[in-house]
Amino acid sequence: MSNLEKMSAFFDARVDGYDEHMLTYIESAEEFYPYTADFLPKGTGAKILDLGCGTGLELEHYFSLNPCAKVTGIDLTESMLNALRKKFPDKDLTLILGSYFDVPLGESVFDAAVSVESLHHFTKEEKISLYTKLHKSLKNGGYFILTDYFALSDEDERTYREDLIRLKKLQRIKDNEFYHYDTPLTVQHEKEALLEAGFSFVEELKHWGVTVTLKASK
Repeated sequence: MSNLEKMSAFFDARVDGYDEHMLTYIESAEEFYPYTADFLPKGTGAKILDLGCGTGLELEHYFSLNPCAKVTGIDLTESMLNALRKKFPDKDLTLILGSYFDVPLGESVFDAAVSVESLHHFTKEEKISLYTKLHKSLKNGGYFILTDYFALSDEDERTYREDLIRLKKLQRIKDNEFYHYDTPLTVQHEKEALLEAGFSFVEELKHWGVTVTLKASK
């Protein structure tokens, strides 16, 4: 049994080789990163929010489509953000070190938001709180593109969460910080969280096995 690691420490220790790992070992990653980017606004000066931006794998494709976009990226790991800065030294990037649960997002700021392979660690209740804030940050007509992997059943979802609780108890972890352990929701519960947060419509755009792209419209 390996020890749970705090989220930021987990990714900080794995920044070297992260891109190669994601594109090599995550099924269909070479397809879903560009697919996700293709749904983001193409207009000059479009303002995009990237939740859990990491090293910017989706942005590699997006900036080829819209090199003048203005992107705000939030991530827990400074080394990831540094890698992202080095990739795009000439792009309009605002990078914020912190948790997207804590960082103020403002109101009616962004044309669209995106998140890829970042949000499968949180409960439905935690996501509703985040998505409510995200919904407010989008302009009228704005939308959120989410590509992530999901539990196949309610039973699987419960098992993931129960395993995390069990491991935290075994390792005597009592704080409320986020630890790296995958606890994906079902697609249905993800949709419910987005709708309860105020989004008017959520559609499934494409599936790659357990990975799904959703579009939530304000």
